[in-house]
Amino acid sequence: MNEFLEDAAAFFLPAVRNRERTKADDLLKRNFTADASLKKCVTDITEIKAKDGKLYVSAIFDCYDLMPNGLAMADHMRAELCCETLKHACLRYPEIRRAIVHSDRGSQYSSSAYRTAIQKYGIVQSMNSAGGRCHDNARCKSIWARMKELKFIVWRYFMSYWSNRRICSAIGGIPPAVKRQRFYATVAVARFAS
Repeated sequence: MNEFLEDAAAFFLPAVRNRERTKADDLLKRNFTADASLKKCVTDITEIKAKDGKLYVSAIFDCYDLMPNGLAMADHMRAELCCETLKHACLRYPEIRRAIVHSDRGSQYSSSAYRTAIQKYGIVQSMNSAGGRCHDNARCKSIWARMKELKFIVWRYFMSYWSNRRICSAIGGIPPAVKRQRFYATVAVARFAS
């Protein structure tokens, strides 16, 4: 029996070790706040049931003001969807380079394609701690729950209502776009003063 267990361990352990090598450290440690925009972000995929199937939405949200920095939709939840979200975020906000982007430990985020995209865009990858604790990406889960509760059209909701008009208690009772505008105004004044 011991010989069988040793053979099984010899077969399975290299695969487990290789899979663990594709995981990133948890750099946020459930601290979903940031002192400036485009420094710490969270990302996740959600599924929306539709009449003719399922729609998968991938987004990157800024921890500073909860602004959606990147958004992509598809009829699948493969790594390409997450790579497309990164691409959109980098096109929209080139300053996202060197930001921490935190995700769960799903196969999309540990895939070779996603890790290549992370490196291409100069982003620092962070993942939930081992064990898949749901609170490790609570900020994203909370935003998805709110979005599903309101049942708005996804793109319009995030890019218009959520960003510009929704009052967010987590960031001082103002819309994300207002918080971001105030931040950049402060930065501009500081640059002008120096």
